[in-house]
Amino acid sequence: MNNPLLSDDLLPKFDHVRIEHMEPAIDQILSDNRVQIQELASQRDPSWHTLVQPMQALDDRLNNAWSVISHLNGVMNNEEIRAVHKRCLEKLTEYSTEISQNEQLCAAFKKVADRADFRDLSEAQQKMVNNTLRDFHLGGVDLPADKKKTFANLSRELADLSSRFSDNVLDATQHWYKHITDEQELSGVPESALDGARQAAKQKELDGFVITLDFPSFFPVMTYCDNRELRREVYEAFVTRASDMGPDAGKWDNTPIMAEILKRRHAQSKLLGFNNFAERSLATKMASSVDEVLDFLHKLAAKAKPVAEQEVSELKAFAKEEHGVEDLQAWDIGYYSEKLRQKLYDISPETLRPWFPAQRVISGMFQVTEKLFGVQIEEQPEVETWHKDATAYRISRDGEEIAWFYLDPFARQGKRGGAWMADCRVRWKNLRGKLQLPVAFLTCNFTPPVEGKPSLLTHDEVTTLFHEFGHGLHHMLTQVDVADVSGINGVAWDAVELPSQFLENWCWNPESLALIASHHETGEPLPQDLLDKMLAAKNFQAGMQMMRQLEFSLFDFRLHAEFTEQAPTNPLDMHRDVRKEVAVVESPEFNRFPNAFSHIFAGGYAAGYYSYKWAEVLAADAFSLFEENGIFDPETGHAFRENILEMGGSREPAELFKAFRGREPDVEALLRQSGITDHDHAA
Repeated sequence: MNNPLLSDDLLPKFDHVRIEHMEPAIDQILSDNRVQIQELASQRDPSWHTLVQPMQALDDRLNNAWSVISHLNGVMNNEEIRAVHKRCLEKLTEYSTEISQNEQLCAAFKKVADRADFRDLSEAQQKMVNNTLRDFHLGGVDLPADKKKTFANLSRELADLSSRFSDNVLDATQHWYKHITDEQELSGVPESALDGARQAAKQKELDGFVITLDFPSFFPVMTYCDNRELRREVYEAFVTRASDMGPDAGKWDNTPIMAEILKRRHAQSKLLGFNNFAERSLATKMASSVDEVLDFLHKLAAKAKPVAEQEVSELKAFAKEEHGVEDLQAWDIGYYSEKLRQKLYDISPETLRPWFPAQRVISGMFQVTEKLFGVQIEEQPEVETWHKDATAYRISRDGEEIAWFYLDPFARQGKRGGAWMADCRVRWKNLRGKLQLPVAFLTCNFTPPVEGKPSLLTHDEVTTLFHEFGHGLHHMLTQVDVADVSGINGVAWDAVELPSQFLENWCWNPESLALIASHHETGEPLPQDLLDKMLAAKNFQAGMQMMRQLEFSLFDFRLHAEFTEQAPTNPLDMHRDVRKEVAVVESPEFNRFPNAFSHIFAGGYAAGYYSYKWAEVLAADAFSLFEENGIFDPETGHAFRENILEMGGSREPAELFKAFRGREPDVEALLRQSGITDHDHAA
């Protein structure tokens, strides 16, 4: 049978993809590419049409196969696929290092940039060539042969270490569980979470309840469970995952892996002439220097910390006066914060859950998108997917098909935790003028439907869904035809969160909530009193939340900026150091947060986690124009689509933002949105 991973169909044939197809497909593509690259690089007078476009075709074929393998490794993980994924990753790392260090190929791209007709190319085409030349340098093309080899070895080792880090977090998360037979031990936990715990027990062929470290199970225990000892036990298991502490101490310990990752990143950065990995990271970002990023984070911390400290003292006073708790611990914060929220605003995430059935939220989100950006979204149930929970959708505009996406919303065994968007296909036009449409993977980990009851989301989960769909729209609504700067490709990493954080705003507006929220039994809209309470509680503990994000950002950035060969930064020491500066809540000695911080050790956020806050400023300021003109104002929606979503990475994000907003971004919009502008008022 033909290998389905080698077909040029727009939508992968998931029913036909088998694990045994994966490695042969990658081997075949890499072998074909190597032969063709040799021919392409040896041209005497290369041009866009004879070099760049054919290279895009080779990259695209590889991306189309690997995106499917990588996705299945994340959502249908088992030992077999993990082993194949690891072997393929090693081959891809070797290949990508080969390409980025190919002097002949780099010289050919330089010839294209030096041609008299280079200026006649579109802005997107020029940006792609310039980005490629930059990436050749960042891949070590200028290094002497011995250092090239060192760089290549470091790349290979880094890919392996990151993959092992991720596997350890997944294994540690999925291994631990707590079996409970006495329902009294779970007093306070909402019925929806108890249903999930019963289902988890059944899956393990046990009576009673099973609590796991997957977020839909972990979070309700930390927020609602009256049993303080159980909260402590679950908290400890969660914050010691993949470490030398806790119930599985040493079993999947990421401590040595973190040290090796940092060492290799630093070594690669030094080879390229940077002082540290933070500097290397900024070579592809909006922020121009280490100092600029640190200054940005410290300024936000200075504004938010007094507010956060006041919130913590209010929480401690409340826990002491109303519940007799003298020593508020980390495993008490979520629980008593929830009690305080209910006292102040008479509302809880569980109160709202019945109004957010997953299917209603999803269709409401599509309506919001249709109103904002003039597109139509239709479910396509006949399209093959990898699991019964996953569904395919088609996006069209004015009757013309423009993109596709898959949505896989629920948590399950063998699925990586968290929520993310990844590309399956990239929009681009080949040499024959044939357009490939963009296709996205959207993945969440919500509580699945249980025994005939629908999946009901918390409002936090609703914003998570909107966040990932914002990334998806950035990828899918692009009008750029050059693969490397189409959709999310080539977008500076600290601007990539702009569309995702921007779309979250529609989870908080009465006009858009009317489309998203309706009771799962009666179909009634969210009552006005609940809406008022929800909006009133929007910025509850906003200072504490901001300080937590700034803690992660500073930890990540300083970890990479301050690393030296003589005194390698220890992640745990750095985390403690940063917490002394910005944390407003004490953390127990056994906390091993860095050991499961996949964003920076197994994802793309190394020395870039600050991007969330950086882009939040852009998103809040972009939304302020909708606040002025109306949140469904067609002209403003059109302007955002045209200047931000359609442009992908074809122009610098600062220029695109200015084209949309008419000025530079203003940090005050974020502070105002978070209720942190006026300290006295926030207090």
